[in-house]
Amino acid sequence: MKILGIDYGDRYIGYAECDENEIIAFPLESVKIKSMKEGIDVSAAIAVRDKVGMIVIGLPLMPDGNEGERAAKTRAFGKVLSRVTGLEVKYYDERLSTVQAEEYLSMGGVAKRDMKKFTDKLSAQIILNDYINAVRR
Repeated sequence: MKILGIDYGDRYIGYAECDENEIIAFPLESVKIKSMKEGIDVSAAIAVRDKVGMIVIGLPLMPDGNEGERAAKTRAFGKVLSRVTGLEVKYYDERLSTVQAEEYLSMGGVAKRDMKKFTDKLSAQIILNDYINAVRR
């Protein structure tokens, strides 16, 4: 089934999807939001538009693996998004996904000032690819 990957933030949300065979994820888009409600509306619209069967949201754990305030906000977002879409929402550790995305962009020659345009959707792709690989194992 198609899975929607989300890198949720207070100001930007990155989106990625995988193919129906759940082999590889690809970046979709990054959206600037003003509120959690707007983020839920945009995310639900993408889920419907692309006919996904499940959503994976990156869970921002602290370095020691515990959940903090940011993880609580992310879970609240996911809970409402699940209610709105009727889809199962799973969470996957997103520690260092942004750092990894920035490293990939830097290696690809993307200038620092242009990275924000790509970082969130690439982070979503990394989160979703990691989830797919973990499930496959």
